[in-house]
Amino acid sequence: MKWNRKFNYPTSTRALYNGKRLYDVNNEKLPSVTTILAATKPQEEIDSLNRWRAKVGHKQADIISREATERGSSMHDYIEKFLLGKLNRDLIGDNKRERMMADQIIENGLRNRLQEIWGCESTLYYPGKYAGAADCIGVYENYETLIDFKQSNKPRKHEWNFTYYMQLGAYSLAHNTVYGTNINQGVILVCTKDNTFQRFVIDGDRFKDYQKQFMQKVEQFYSQRLAN
Repeated sequence: MKWNRKFNYPTSTRALYNGKRLYDVNNEKLPSVTTILAATKPQEEIDSLNRWRAKVGHKQADIISREATERGSSMHDYIEKFLLGKLNRDLIGDNKRERMMADQIIENGLRNRLQEIWGCESTLYYPGKYAGAADCIGVYENYETLIDFKQSNKPRKHEWNFTYYMQLGAYSLAHNTVYGTNINQGVILVCTKDNTFQRFVIDGDRFKDYQKQFMQKVEQFYSQRLAN
């Protein structure tokens, strides 16, 4: 894999404005992709999460969520350093599990598959609508691709990735709109805390469907905001 810095991705800051977490990018204050998805989450997803929290206990649920977030952050940091050529295993700390998880994604999901890197942890925005940070953008198995790295407590099923697919759809639309590209493939690389690797690829009409569904979420988000 090689770097091709063909696009000038903007810098951004994230801050609270009037109690809302927004990206400040190119003189626009925009909601994040995750904020939009959270605000438009179907009631059945909210109910399912509440049932899980009640089952395991709210305190334990908070612990599980916090550990997953910390594990994911450490794993992402390791992968980002690898992509940037700055990886020094001695500087990662004592997170052996996270290192092993990242290695699974690097060896099984990136090496000999990711041919060209355009950016990692890069800010993308759709003017006037939303912004976010993409894990990796580039050419993957000969196709312009958005790549997302995920940790999981257990192996995932395709149907569980609905929100992840919409995130990739959102970032691809932003990239295509601002830079005139034709990204029509999304790849999710997952490693569980037990070191099981998974790869999910969406492309073609399926990917376009998720792009459309996300834009419907955007319209819903702004309609709700006007109503409030």
